[in-house]
Amino acid sequence: MSSFFEEIDFQPTPLGPVSLRRRREMSLGVDVYEVKLGDEYLMSSLFTKSEEALAELALAQLDGTGFDVVVGGLGLGYTARAALSNPSVDSLAVIELLDPVIEWHEQGLVPLGPELTGDPRCRFIRGDFFSLVNAGNGFIAESKGRRYDAILLDIDHSPDFWLSPESRDFYSDEGMLRLSALLHPGGMFALWSNDKPDQSFVERLSRVFIEAHAEPVTFPNPLQNNREATQTIYLAKKETAS
Repeated sequence: MSSFFEEIDFQPTPLGPVSLRRRREMSLGVDVYEVKLGDEYLMSSLFTKSEEALAELALAQLDGTGFDVVVGGLGLGYTARAALSNPSVDSLAVIELLDPVIEWHEQGLVPLGPELTGDPRCRFIRGDFFSLVNAGNGFIAESKGRRYDAILLDIDHSPDFWLSPESRDFYSDEGMLRLSALLHPGGMFALWSNDKPDQSFVERLSRVFIEAHAEPVTFPNPLQNNREATQTIYLAKKETAS
């Protein structure tokens, strides 16, 4: 393989072929790691601000310490690392459907793999996030009924643009109710979206959660003359028990 480009792995998955690539971005002098599902780009190590903000913004809304957190979707690990950088996080479960993505971290094929696997607070769980929410028993088999302080989700492109049509119902009022049942009172749900804020989805969240809003995350794209790009973090807080 060229030192400027390498396809590190390519494997079939239930959603289609997934690949991990490394390329040298000569204009910036950095190696860029990319995850693709078929021909679609899922994640790039060049653009991580909103993935990190997903954890930072949600956890900043919590009171107390000893947080028990779930991340839906591992990707390249930037949301997980941002969560673990918060000293109030005691445990982190990362739910990932695609076995190769977990293997890349466990084998040290991606930059954050050794850091995440070396943190005793962090656990990878092979599973379908949406099916686990629908089942209502929690995310960890041996801890049925367990509730969490924060659930951070970065799987689909947006609430209306899914990797699989099977996740569509999750974004309904009923899906949000099932998700809310897995949170402690006062807990936070946060959702990453590749699109700009959608007020109709905020209104949907507001029918289930006591507080909800969309937080735009804007950052320069160095591949487009630093033209600004905007993605969105949706934040929703469960009502605190009286």
